[in-house]
Amino acid sequence: MDLVSLLLPDPLGVPATVTLVVASFFTSALTAAVGLGGGVALIAAMATLMPPAALVPVHGVVQLGSNAGRALVQLKHVDWLIALWFAAGALFGAAIGGAIAVELPGAVLKAGIGVFVLWVVWGSKPKFGRVRKRAMTAAGFASTFLSMFFGAAGPIGGAVLSTLGLTRHGFVANQAVTALIMHVFKIVAFGALGFAFAPWAGLIALMIASGFLGTLAGSRLLGKMDEKAFRTGFKWVMTILALNLFWQAARSLSGS
Repeated sequence: MDLVSLLLPDPLGVPATVTLVVASFFTSALTAAVGLGGGVALIAAMATLMPPAALVPVHGVVQLGSNAGRALVQLKHVDWLIALWFAAGALFGAAIGGAIAVELPGAVLKAGIGVFVLWVVWGSKPKFGRVRKRAMTAAGFASTFLSMFFGAAGPIGGAVLSTLGLTRHGFVANQAVTALIMHVFKIVAFGALGFAFAPWAGLIALMIASGFLGTLAGSRLLGKMDEKAFRTGFKWVMTILALNLFWQAARSLSGS
């Protein structure tokens, strides 16, 4: 097996692979610079190019690498009790969600991701009063369950974390660790359900590497942008991606 065939999965050509690697760079830069849902942006971009059956598992491994880097940098700010409560819920979320997700038709999955993307960028996020750390069990279940279908469900865990009175560093650290836990359970669940990660290993490695570079470059690339203009532009780009997913789903359902 030569290097090119190792790095290019059979369903993808060179243009699609390069696009995904570049998308990983910029979505990681996006998260590092403004904390604005790089995971959601990446799953939306991947959904336009990848086979539905591989989409969420591959996205999970790429995001695992991205969140591991952020968690390592902020390790001293991690509250391990929060992580433990979250993991307890995530275990059941992955088990139940995985059993359902593998049965979904590709068109339904793409349409569902489109709806989820629109909710993240335009909808009102859940708001909670001050809660106890053990509420992270419910957040772990809900986040991981939904991530089995839609790849990125960070807004749910983040909404609960924001009520715990954490410092800025504490919030970033615990958000990274809980996302890391979510993706670990998701990857294990998909592996147990028979998904073969090996054919995608080259692409995953390239996307993790470019994502790490994006994290390092994020503040230099985006730090000087006007935040309001950036958020507006981001919403419309994500909306276009979501509409494209609806179009792909409709074509698939119509058989064209």
